[in-house]
Amino acid sequence: MNAELQALSDHIASSLGEAIGDRAVAYNELTIVARREDIVRVVTFLRDDPQCRFVCFVDICGVDYPAREKRFDVVYHLLSPYQNRRIRVKVETDEVTPVPSLVEVFPAANWFEREAYDLYGILFSGHPDLRRILTDYGFEGHPLRKDFPLTGYVEVRYDDGQGRVVYEPVKLSQEFRNFDFLSPWEGTDYVLPGDEKAKA
Repeated sequence: MNAELQALSDHIASSLGEAIGDRAVAYNELTIVARREDIVRVVTFLRDDPQCRFVCFVDICGVDYPAREKRFDVVYHLLSPYQNRRIRVKVETDEVTPVPSLVEVFPAANWFEREAYDLYGILFSGHPDLRRILTDYGFEGHPLRKDFPLTGYVEVRYDDGQGRVVYEPVKLSQEFRNFDFLSPWEGTDYVLPGDEKAKA
């Protein structure tokens, strides 16, 4: 299997040239890294080439690496039912540089690109309707970014007096607790209630 995937990887790299930056075969799956500006050409080739025929669009997801200059990976998953193979295509981008949209190549990319925009803030150029899809109207920030606060910025509740849903700044009713993440049965200097029964 790995030899077949390596041959496919070589075919893709020789056909697309500089559009492919890196490639690897791991766990019986092929991953290629494409240049951001060439993603439409790369995915179109993977769909139309007779040796590839990745005609089934599975998913787009984002990955956040805040320490990198290009902090986001946009990861595309494609399936070839004809060849019984999967491929992963990655591109890197930052918070302000848009990735070309794949809606013209795979119309199913519409929802997934909106999801990546909503949850990560990844921009897509040429998208017909790039707006939030999962978070509420007026939501601030992008909740899957690693620097997004765990409690969020606002909380939502129904106000009986106003007869509607209201947004308020998050108010924590208690201080954050300091957890040591140890099992209650390991590493403690005190006896938990009920432990005396285990020694009897």
